[in-house]
Amino acid sequence: MVGFPGRAAYRAALLAAVSVVPVAASAQTAPAPGTTTTDPAVVPAPQPLSTAGAKRVYLPVDFARFAPNTAYDMLQQVPGFTIRVADQERGLGQASENVLINGERIANKSGGAVDELQKVPAGNVVRIEIVDAAGLGIAGLVGQVANVIVKASGGSGRFEWDPDFRAHYARPRLFAGSISYSGKTGKDGWLDYTLSLEDSTGRGGFGGPVLITDATGALIERREQVYHGESDMVTAKAKLAFRGPGSAKGNLTLAITPYWQPVYNADRRIRADGDDRSRLLRVGLSGQYYDISGDYDFQLGGGRLKLIGLRHFDHEPMTTTQTMTYDSGAPDTGTRFGRNSNIGETVGRAEYTWKGGKNTWQLSFERAYNSLDQRGTLFNLSPGRSFDPIDFPGGSGKVTETRYEGTATWTRPFGPKIDFQLVVGAEQSTLTRVDGNLAPRRFFRPKGSVSLGWRPSPGWDANLKLRRRVGQIDFYDFLSQPNLSQDRQSDGNPDLVPPQSWELEGEVGRELGRWGKTRLRGFYHRIEDIVDLIPIGVDGQGVGNLPLATRLGIQSTSTIQFDPMGWRGAKIDATFAIERTRVKDPLTGEQRSISGNHDASIDIAFRQDVPHSRFAYGAEAQYDHFNRTYYPTEVLRSWEGPWYFSMFVERKNLMGLTVRASVFNPLNGRHYLDRYVYDGRRTTSPLLFREYHDQLVGPIFQFSVKGTF
Repeated sequence: MVGFPGRAAYRAALLAAVSVVPVAASAQTAPAPGTTTTDPAVVPAPQPLSTAGAKRVYLPVDFARFAPNTAYDMLQQVPGFTIRVADQERGLGQASENVLINGERIANKSGGAVDELQKVPAGNVVRIEIVDAAGLGIAGLVGQVANVIVKASGGSGRFEWDPDFRAHYARPRLFAGSISYSGKTGKDGWLDYTLSLEDSTGRGGFGGPVLITDATGALIERREQVYHGESDMVTAKAKLAFRGPGSAKGNLTLAITPYWQPVYNADRRIRADGDDRSRLLRVGLSGQYYDISGDYDFQLGGGRLKLIGLRHFDHEPMTTTQTMTYDSGAPDTGTRFGRNSNIGETVGRAEYTWKGGKNTWQLSFERAYNSLDQRGTLFNLSPGRSFDPIDFPGGSGKVTETRYEGTATWTRPFGPKIDFQLVVGAEQSTLTRVDGNLAPRRFFRPKGSVSLGWRPSPGWDANLKLRRRVGQIDFYDFLSQPNLSQDRQSDGNPDLVPPQSWELEGEVGRELGRWGKTRLRGFYHRIEDIVDLIPIGVDGQGVGNLPLATRLGIQSTSTIQFDPMGWRGAKIDATFAIERTRVKDPLTGEQRSISGNHDASIDIAFRQDVPHSRFAYGAEAQYDHFNRTYYPTEVLRSWEGPWYFSMFVERKNLMGLTVRASVFNPLNGRHYLDRYVYDGRRTTSPLLFREYHDQLVGPIFQFSVKGTF
């Protein structure tokens, strides 16, 4: 094992260099770290190279004890930093992902910066900077942002294999993993490229008793259920990054993803009246989608113009078949719902950025076109065991939205401790039900934000943001969508509109030196036209808008290192969050929580990299709580756990590989559902039955192998 020579002198020299490098600097402007390998057994916990000014800087050597394979592996170990993936916003809009690469936002909707960093070998990372969003000049970002400075290499690859096996119900996940290769070509290496293939698979399963009771609590039916679902999504992607002519630079990403998502759901029903039966529900979903995105950035006048475009198209054919077989010999009954959907999104965006003194300005304009074309069919099983079509006019239609957005952004530092950003803009949109008899609906909505970043003293940082936001809607909610497994019909709602909200968010962070980092975030959202479940027509129900809702919550994120107390290589990452929501129920008029919102969570992860060895081990505890979902005809709550535990052991540098074995849920976290169904509207009709699930999930045995080539 080889130590790192002159580590203190090296860090001091690099501190002087990076303290004057702007956040948006390319990797080529920064000094590369030394190439000498470091013994991860004796390297202390990650410490920022610099906490002066607006950023903390971490070097690759700070993460050596974790033996990272990718840039993403490093980012996950930054003390007190929580990665936020990009919201599925309208178009591209303002940035929401708090990760940049070489100072730039990854402006696509197929994974963003987090996806890119999972393909960047750890050896290509120069440094990671944690900066205040308010000083970046990028509209939409708030709080702490990670800027990962990477350099291109002559040619390197990485691979990962992540199989897992469940003790009960679900099928093994054998082919989960990815492989990628990055390099450069052309004269002077003007073209960087990354080719990747990834199988993002998922498995789910549970089984056990379901109890059905009547309004008096008497048992009227007992079910034994087995559920399992599989998901396989295979993505082939090519990303090209090119430079020139002059200072111009651009990116092009091409990706295609075929996917398969079958579901099996069967139960045996023993009834108090003796009419026993069995139900089988199967879902077949086999489709594909593709993504094309690109951008080109070049000097124009006194600033830079960036042109961005993307195209997403998804062909999603799905068939759900449910059949009931009776012990009495009565004819089978059943229903089949088919949905053949084409989903599209096309976005064009232009951003012009320039500087004047201490001011950074940006003007942006965006046009987005979204569409859903669904052809829905519904069938009943006849006594002759053929599925005969029935009238289902609400299940077919085409919905489109054309949207134009313009914003202006002003960013300015007020002294060495304060950064300020102001974003003003508006959008105009047209929502159309193309094959309906409704006239197009047009909307004009202002939007924007004001952000303030403050560093009152060394080791402290704070930020505050007020935002006017226009939310997203699901075009599927415009059309009828039956839920066969719960015998529920969701009617289409042609009057659905996107929600709007005022969002106030604040965050305070404190460096704890060698002990780690802690952050506290608070937020208050006032939402107009909140999307929830509403009555439709005389006795229908579906997704719609309620006039007003509020969200109030706090989140604490901390990394505690135990090196100072002599427990070398040990740390805890802990996140606690709680949220309270209020909305007026459309039936009772009383205040309640927003349907199904995630109102509490705890995540505590422990890890120790054992000194003088290549081993690490750890454990994690997770708790989640969800509020009830309020339909006009029923109330239900579905949850799992509520506590889930996991443990792992990891062997680093096993012939150049990182190998991990883990077990998830060894302490029997379970699947629960508590459902109250009424014979009509829940405010005026009697309780029809209560359905309660308390079912086995079982342990999951996981294995992981990572390496580079």
